[in-house]
Amino acid sequence: MSALAVLWFFLIFVLIAGYFVLDGFDLGVGVLYRALAKTDAERALVRRSIGPVWDGNEVWLLTAGGALFAAFPAAYATTFSGFYLAVMLVLFGLIVRAVSLEFGAHDPKWGRAWDACFTIGSFLPALLLGVALGNVIAGVPLAANGDYAGVPLLGLLSPFTLVVGALGFAMCMAAGAAWVALKTERASAVHGRAEKQRRVWHVVALALFVVATVLAFVVVKPQFAPGMLVAGAIFAIAFVVCIAASIAQAKKGNDLAAFVLQSIAAVCLVALAAVSLFPNLVVAAPGSVGEPITLMNAASSDTSLAWMTGIACIGVPLVLVYHVIAYRVFSGRLAEKDVA
Repeated sequence: MSALAVLWFFLIFVLIAGYFVLDGFDLGVGVLYRALAKTDAERALVRRSIGPVWDGNEVWLLTAGGALFAAFPAAYATTFSGFYLAVMLVLFGLIVRAVSLEFGAHDPKWGRAWDACFTIGSFLPALLLGVALGNVIAGVPLAANGDYAGVPLLGLLSPFTLVVGALGFAMCMAAGAAWVALKTERASAVHGRAEKQRRVWHVVALALFVVATVLAFVVVKPQFAPGMLVAGAIFAIAFVVCIAASIAQAKKGNDLAAFVLQSIAAVCLVALAAVSLFPNLVVAAPGSVGEPITLMNAASSDTSLAWMTGIACIGVPLVLVYHVIAYRVFSGRLAEKDVA
């Protein structure tokens, strides 16, 4: 197991964490759209809160998929072919969401239809990506050649994977509500609704995390690599502490701190998944003919990984600079007069 393979294992999870944090609140805003905004002016306000940043946030998902393809092609082939229908539903959701955002503001005649597309297009990725990650952790049936050997889509559903999917969904909802609370004036009705949604989804996320943890140890029984169980415990505790701290900061009216702590909790959740899997990329379900896909049997050559590392050293800082500039330019709270 080369050092570069280990590096790229964790770098891919860094990219996933970037997507979960940044596009996670976009997805949450989309699903909560009708609950947060009751009038045309309020709906325009909510759309404006994510309008300048939503498309840039999706870069992290594309980069994570591309990095998986280049660094661990065998894992890419198994997951993307085995989860083909789920992946297509996610892509369909992202496309519909993008179209609804672009057309919804300029086509009031079909406003309700575009709003529904925005919600559905946000709901599918928010739920299915978590279900997919839950399957990778729990294990999928593998053939002797490493191909997925289960039933399409239905074979991916189990109590654990559904709970993990629901946990990811709840985190997106909490992040979306926290973002809208951060971007709207405290005296506005939208801000009040966002605060209520944020409290509810934080509690739901904590409850689902407890259920997922119990199912993991009772049903899934992950095999931790040496030292990773301690790391997993640290990330689990950090997740609970950050969610609790986010709730406390929200009660004090500190929306920025609440959103930042919510985002750190999301990163801890992805980090917990990473240390639970290491060194596996795809765990083989009990009874599988094939062996699990690991860093040792799926990594590209060190030459390829070295080139990827060099490119990442240039590309990732540029993307981070872009995000810093974009979020600084469009920082501050919005009022209904700003979208009139």
